[in-house]
Amino acid sequence: MSDFSMDLNEDQVTLRDWVHGFAEQQMRPIAAEWDEREETPWAFIQEAAKLGVYGLDFMMNAVADPTGLSMMISLEELAWGDAGLCMALMGTSLGVAAILSNGTREQQIEWIPQCYGTPDDVKIAAFGVSEPDAGSDVSSLRTRAIYDESTDEWILNGTKTWITNGGIANVHVIVASVDPKRGARGQASFIVPEGTPGISMGQKFKKMGIRASHTAEVILENCRVPGACLLGGKERLDEKLARVREGKKATNQAAMATFEATRPAVGAQALGIARAAYEYSLEYAKERKQFGRAIIENQGIAFKLANMKMRVDASRLLIWRAAWMAATHKPFTSGEGSMSKLFASETAVKVTEEAIQILGGYGYVREYPVERWHRDSKIYTIFEGTSEIQRLIVARAISGMYIK
Repeated sequence: MSDFSMDLNEDQVTLRDWVHGFAEQQMRPIAAEWDEREETPWAFIQEAAKLGVYGLDFMMNAVADPTGLSMMISLEELAWGDAGLCMALMGTSLGVAAILSNGTREQQIEWIPQCYGTPDDVKIAAFGVSEPDAGSDVSSLRTRAIYDESTDEWILNGTKTWITNGGIANVHVIVASVDPKRGARGQASFIVPEGTPGISMGQKFKKMGIRASHTAEVILENCRVPGACLLGGKERLDEKLARVREGKKATNQAAMATFEATRPAVGAQALGIARAAYEYSLEYAKERKQFGRAIIENQGIAFKLANMKMRVDASRLLIWRAAWMAATHKPFTSGEGSMSKLFASETAVKVTEEAIQILGGYGYVREYPVERWHRDSKIYTIFEGTSEIQRLIVARAISGMYIK
């Protein structure tokens, strides 16, 4: 008798229903307002913290699920509520993922709680990788970290861009080059604590979508952080650099370790947007009448909805597979994490575009949510690795060749 099952367990069903209720009652009613305001919704984040949807306990309980599915389920429901508000809540998880991927146990215990704060004193975190001249090509980072042995401090200089929560976060995790000749293998991650002199916010970006999520430049000017803020510690960094200089393979790359952990989660958010658009379009097509009948009775509309549903469900299966593989420590031999993010993000763009088409003129105006969902969807094919980069990763994995 096989143990294989596609059923969620009781805890997962309870979690899904609880988060869905939060998304429906707390997110959807205010989504359009915060999209227009383009501001960080602090009151919403604090309310989410009080209700238990934002915070260390929520994140740790989701991550602790041995199947890997609880976080994916939660993210799908939150993005179903609204992607911008979802990112306002989940942007912190990027910094947390970097600490989990690269930090020592002691650093995780010290810094992860500070990324969230408490319901009465909410904190947020940011993860800084991208730069004006280094987006997809993380090996070209110019931000430098130089060690001052006399004070046991690292001095950071550079500019980061497109950073979620950048410049307003209480905890920044910054990826910098310590040995530029080694490219990505010569990089490390650093905690920049709140109030550290030399870190500031540059330009805040006005975006096409996810506008309730703050995105800005982070400027580092002779920013000194204690030696203890090097994630993983200097001994481990020195050992890694020594291996690389001897021509051996580095065991970990600061930015890539974080992205590997978060790509299925990004896909889950894209899935939530796609599902929202599909469900809305389906109900609209059943109610909207033209030429004496509901428009869903026309094959041109019905077939669109069939394709939308197929892509939504296929995205979920790819995401759940990648999350399960990561949780059970099975290697991504075919780029499964990238597959899930790639397919789900492109599904979100396609499904929301079709939703606009089904609604016609109503789909193009702001009184209806599908135009916002379409705007929100596009970023998922760009951040945390563009669609082109995801295809490159999958192609390299399945071929065993270094495809350029």
